Amino acid sequence: MTTENKTVTQETVAPKGQLTFDDKVIQKIVGYAIENVSGLLGVDGGFVANIKNKIVNSDNPTDGINVEVGKEQVAVDLNIVMEFGHNAHDVYKEISKVVAKQIEEATSLTLVELNVEVIDIQTKSEFEESQVTIQDRVTEVGKSVQDKTTDGFEKMKSVTSTDDDTRVQ
Repeated sequence: MTTENKTVTQETVAPKGQLTFDDKVIQKIVGYAIENVSGLLGVDGGFVANIKNKIVNSDNPTDGINVEVGKEQVAVDLNIVMEFGHNAHDVYKEISKVVAKQIEEATSLTLVELNVEVIDIQTKSEFEESQVTIQDRVTEVGKSVQDKTTDGFEKMKSVTSTDDDTRVQ
């Protein structure tokens, strides 16, 4: 009896195809990355986005972020509102650092171009006041009406709820 020892080797073949990223994915990565940059109050999304954001509350992290996505590289354009009292070059360096890091970590793509235009400079309180929407104001008015109605109801209830003996004679 003869025994033959055969080794079977299996070749691992990588599947064909490619990994791509939609612009919106890169825009969101950039939007989330810059949320905590010191001296950056916001990104301006242009006229239409600004009107929309004045009407309703919107937490769309892609507003005002334009990107070009290639197979290995990314370019980003931002229009920002900077906080008064901060240095624009320092804000740019911080944005560049966090955006490049987050894009690389999430996608393995390289940030090759970052264009930032400072379109406004405001104090933090000015910016926060400008972010109040019509929806916020309507909600405040509705709450005020509700509070006044409740107060009026409670007053009427206290006036009309006396002893039965004193009401009926």
